[in-house]
Amino acid sequence: MDASDSPHIGRRTVLAGAGAAVAALVVGGRALASSTPSPASTSAYPQAAAVPKGLTERQLAGQRVIYSYPGHTPPASLLRKIAAGEVAGVIFFAENITSAGQMAAVAKQLEKANRSSPVRLPLLLMTDQEGGEVRRLPGAPALSEKRIGLASDPVAAAKAAGTGAGKNLAGAGMNLNLAPVLDVYRTTGDFTDQAQRSYGRNAAQVGKLGAAFITAQQHTVVAATAKHFPGLGAASAHQNTDLGPVTLTQSLTTLRNVDEAPYKQAVAAGTKLVMLSWAVYPALDAKHPAGLSAAVVKELRTHVGFKGVTITDALEAKAISHTLTTAQRAVLAAEAGMDLLLCSSREVSQGESAVTALTTALHHNTLPATPFHEAVSRLTALRAALR
Repeated sequence: MDASDSPHIGRRTVLAGAGAAVAALVVGGRALASSTPSPASTSAYPQAAAVPKGLTERQLAGQRVIYSYPGHTPPASLLRKIAAGEVAGVIFFAENITSAGQMAAVAKQLEKANRSSPVRLPLLLMTDQEGGEVRRLPGAPALSEKRIGLASDPVAAAKAAGTGAGKNLAGAGMNLNLAPVLDVYRTTGDFTDQAQRSYGRNAAQVGKLGAAFITAQQHTVVAATAKHFPGLGAASAHQNTDLGPVTLTQSLTTLRNVDEAPYKQAVAAGTKLVMLSWAVYPALDAKHPAGLSAAVVKELRTHVGFKGVTITDALEAKAISHTLTTAQRAVLAAEAGMDLLLCSSREVSQGESAVTALTTALHHNTLPATPFHEAVSRLTALRAALR
């Protein structure tokens, strides 16, 4: 998702046994944690949880879709779908927010509808609160990732930014941040650097600071999302996946040693989600954008070792062939291994189309039941940990 949704630079971009197994309260912080350490570190992910019993196919499909809407007030159609158990969560943009207080009131309205849902779990309420120019809410974190990377004590600055982001979002009723960006930028003014969305050009530094941000933010019980796997740092200034197709041709060695490297530190820090990019990476898959590529998802799961929730970037992005409908994009993304689909066009109908497509694919076994339920299980664990 590109930076220009920011108000600072203009408009753009289930249940049984889950609770105790997936969340731990930490004195002084209610940190997100799990009962079993990750193989990568003593930090960890929520364990998979049982899929809620008794849900219809459409309700199961709804557990995998994030909705959006225009304006300051959630439409009645969205509230009805939440109450029916057909919505995993909502993403908010600058156009939805006037203040933290207004946003908190909206969050309460959405959760009131959610209390009627057969899925007794919190909604995933999210935004892009990266810092610097890319903030949907006023306030923390004030520093961009680039400025954090250039600070006299970058790790302390990253921790402060993570804590600030988490407290700011939690105060506005949100529980998930689509940050931090782990792209390792290449040249001054390129796609990632032009809005100061990268901690730097050194992969180890980017990973260290991203991990510090993640750890600090998740201590506030706001889930973090490392993005955009396997990395957009090599994109030139004009290679924007929101606006058109992007192909990044670095070798597999460079991808793994530079672009993917920060994700191993994010995994060790326990990041709850990873967002995949919409660029094409011929070193991994010459035909499909990352978020539609089973090969790229396998790279994340096996080479990097990520066990948490995968999330797409904006499903309406123009990097994906214009011949593909929302329904087709949704099924292809789920088929590739994406757990959560981000319908961020500010139209409730987009989310509805995705849910309908997933429901049909599940019913006809185009999307087999076992991996479908595994995805819902990961999402159940995530949502249970955010109580």
